[in-house]
Amino acid sequence: MFKNLTVLAGAAAGVSMAVAVGAPSPKQLLAQLTDHQPGASCQTSWGTGEQSSGPSADPRNGKVRDVRAGTHRCYDRLVIDLGPGRKPGYQVRYVAEVDSQGSGNPVPLRGRAQLLVEIDASARPSFPAGSSELVNVSGFRVLRQVAGAGSFEGVTDIGVGVKGKRPFRVRLLSGPGQDSRLVIDVARHR
Repeated sequence: MFKNLTVLAGAAAGVSMAVAVGAPSPKQLLAQLTDHQPGASCQTSWGTGEQSSGPSADPRNGKVRDVRAGTHRCYDRLVIDLGPGRKPGYQVRYVAEVDSQGSGNPVPLRGRAQLLVEIDASARPSFPAGSSELVNVSGFRVLRQVAGAGSFEGVTDIGVGVKGKRPFRVRLLSGPGQDSRLVIDVARHR
């Protein structure tokens, strides 16, 4: 506890110095750091239509390595970690059902809506591409389940069960290092 107070006191001193040269107020900086701005709404300009980046069938693409998730004040986030290599193409869209690669059988997903994430990259051998629970999202407000739908011929599919059809955004980001990651944010509100 005392360590946290020391860090806060040091941060406050730094903020006071920054304010002297015209930086945002300490209250504004704290709101930015905590991803919470009092009175700010969670309205987004995101939509529910397909989002994609051109296909990339390059064998030097990164490979799907891991999936992780987190919650934020206005959205739930899914992050798909890709290894080093070129950034792959992707498609993310709502579908009536997510089908398993190869068999074509439906992948059962919890939730009233289903997002299909198609990545133009193979999965690493250690990635459980057929797992029904790629990451634990219990307790999340919007995400209900994240399941693998297979990886074959340079394409990896992931199904995301969502509470209902909500707006989302997709970004393909660089880093850390030579790696990249596909970030999907699903809004809590319509």
